[in-house]
Amino acid sequence: MEWKTIIEPFKIKSVEPLGITTREERLHILGTAHYNLFNIRAEKVLIDLLTDSGTGAMSAAQWGGIMTGDESYAGARSYYNFENEIKGLTGFDEVIPVHQGRAAEKILFTVIGGKNRYIISNSHFDTTRANVEFSGAQAMDFPVKEALDFDKPAPFKGNADIQAMEKFIKEKGAKNIPLCVMTVTNNSLGGQPVSMENLKGVQNLCRKYGIPMFLDCARFAENAYLIKLREKGYAQCPVREIAEEMFELADGAWMSAKKDALVNIGGFLAMNNREWSASARQLLILTEGFSTYGGLAGRDLEAIAIGLREVLDENYLQYRIRSAQYLGEGLLKHGVPIINPPGGHGVYVNAKKFLPHIKPVNFPAQALACALYLEGGIRGVEIGTLMFGRRDAGGHFLPASMELVRLAIPRRVYTQSHIDYVIEVFGCLAAGKTNIKGLEIIEASQVLPHFTAKLKPMGKGAGCSTKKSGFQK
Repeated sequence: MEWKTIIEPFKIKSVEPLGITTREERLHILGTAHYNLFNIRAEKVLIDLLTDSGTGAMSAAQWGGIMTGDESYAGARSYYNFENEIKGLTGFDEVIPVHQGRAAEKILFTVIGGKNRYIISNSHFDTTRANVEFSGAQAMDFPVKEALDFDKPAPFKGNADIQAMEKFIKEKGAKNIPLCVMTVTNNSLGGQPVSMENLKGVQNLCRKYGIPMFLDCARFAENAYLIKLREKGYAQCPVREIAEEMFELADGAWMSAKKDALVNIGGFLAMNNREWSASARQLLILTEGFSTYGGLAGRDLEAIAIGLREVLDENYLQYRIRSAQYLGEGLLKHGVPIINPPGGHGVYVNAKKFLPHIKPVNFPAQALACALYLEGGIRGVEIGTLMFGRRDAGGHFLPASMELVRLAIPRRVYTQSHIDYVIEVFGCLAAGKTNIKGLEIIEASQVLPHFTAKLKPMGKGAGCSTKKSGFQK
């Protein structure tokens, strides 16, 4: 018999107390943090959905690997375990360890980026875009049209628009496009999966024009499982085989292991191009560490190798994907608009639709994220104008096309009752959403401003109840 209830496929062996605070305390905390949730101390957060990156719980086997890690500076046994696991999964010959995904991005785009060059993608995430642009190149996104129709469900909203990609290649010239990046799952557009058919189509396009295709594979296992669930011909395939097929289509990949390797730190850059890998290793040694540790301890390399096996357990993946679906279904019942269907690692709330009275220049997604913390002690993250807004050459403000609040669920950390609480708090916000007011910037950096920006509420007040504070009228 198949039971309707999907349980967490693990036992809890160690616990950590939650950061319980009062609403009045949280109002003071928000002010001290300048309404930037990155500035709030973790012990003052009740449920932390800021990111699923490095925030998961490791298994007993991984903690065992921590104890047996080889800390030799060069040629450590743990590095070879790490290398063998990645080679076996991806098929790439050159494996370079890094301390996290953005280190791989910085190294790669230093090698291949530069002025008058373009990196094309289904969608770059924020650190990818920043590292591309820091090199002098331009990051160009080509999502499918249905990705921007948040309300209408579609199975593979993470796909790339292949026709638009080809048109751009013809306009700019393939010689000016050193790389195509397929982000799996597509984080910036809701953690949506990319189909195998689309990966094959992009691969064919790239081969036609001689452009290498890499995967940003931080959530490769979630993408593979969603292919199994949604794409014709894959229902009976083991998830590992689906993942291996994804990598076979690519010329290289990089990964923040803090996601689907189920660890708190680490990553890798892998490829078959020896010229690129030689240059990358030189930069690695200069900035990260020797080529067999890349800024990581041997114990971390050991834990990554174990995590890359554990993440392909289909019982785990069923629970993981169902957790996001459960949260999404609960929010929809309260009339909270989301990117539908929910993605692999969390739920993205459409703040533009939820708070239509707040103009993009006043950061509706950040306002919603702050109201969520004020009312329930829940921390999400803005993916909108604070993160992606720009000014053109004439100084005119260019808002982001989307205003989202991402609720990223850490792996193996929270149970159903935690998710039920999040849904309840959103019910409160939905009941008083017209009272939530926007924000204005006091100070922000040019690069990745959402990490360091200081903001203040417009006028007086905050929250969703009749109490006068924070963003409220």
